[in-house]
Amino acid sequence: MSVQSSDVTPTDVTPSGERPRRRLALSPSRAGDFKNCPLLYRYRAIDRLPEPTGRAAARGILVHLVLQRLFARPADQRGLPGTLADVVPAWTQLVEQDPALNELVPPTALAAWIADAQRLLRRYYELEDPRRLEPEACEWMVDTELVGGGPADGPTTVPVRGILDRLDRGPDGRLRVVDYKTGRAPGPEHELGALSQLKFYALMVWRSRGEVPGELRLIYLDDGLTLRYSPTADELAAYERGLGALWRTVSRAVETGDFPARRGAGCRWCVQQDHCPEFGGQLLPYPGFTRAPSAGPVDADAPH
Repeated sequence: MSVQSSDVTPTDVTPSGERPRRRLALSPSRAGDFKNCPLLYRYRAIDRLPEPTGRAAARGILVHLVLQRLFARPADQRGLPGTLADVVPAWTQLVEQDPALNELVPPTALAAWIADAQRLLRRYYELEDPRRLEPEACEWMVDTELVGGGPADGPTTVPVRGILDRLDRGPDGRLRVVDYKTGRAPGPEHELGALSQLKFYALMVWRSRGEVPGELRLIYLDDGLTLRYSPTADELAAYERGLGALWRTVSRAVETGDFPARRGAGCRWCVQQDHCPEFGGQLLPYPGFTRAPSAGPVDADAPH
């Protein structure tokens, strides 16, 4: 996500004089990062350490782009053959934007790479008929504020940011949020994390549109399963209070620089182990900020 001029003020700089950054905000992915490993959150949201794009992430970006382009076409032009044919042009567009993807998928592996993306898109057509859908928005960027916290702590303003894959109006007239996942559906031990993500999406829609969504769907294209959730206002209000507590914890960490490393299942894929004390790495100096967390720390990323 590029920084927009309206998001930058002259004081939004770190002591080292780095370029201006957007204010820090919670997203489903960043909230998960902080809960799982505060140090990883810091490295991603504050230090903004570069992370190479892996094959799984690149595949997800490709399929999302093809689906976004699909719904930009008239309904009668959304057949499967045209969508499968669009995979190569979409990949070409991504490679032009990021030539490093050529190294990730060399020419000798390109045919299999394209075929795998097409497999996921065929699976999508088994789950939905895009010719019958007219989304209100695709790849909708939400940037708003919540008011979390409980009676003991008082209200806490929580900036939130995220990108919703698709926003529909269902047959019952209520909003429906759809998110595509190119991996497999989580097992029972990980369903709570997926449900938390759905609640986050529902809350962002409620506070930005003034309407509680009737349904949220996570569509897992690898195995063809769909996770559905119909929220209530009471559930979302309770979740909002929890986000307020989380944001206060984040703000204290931003102020003190205390972001402890925490071992977990995600460590096996983490690319920051060279900077992680849990793996014998050297902890990087904390860059800090020029303004207090209450005024809104800043962040360049708008993670999906």
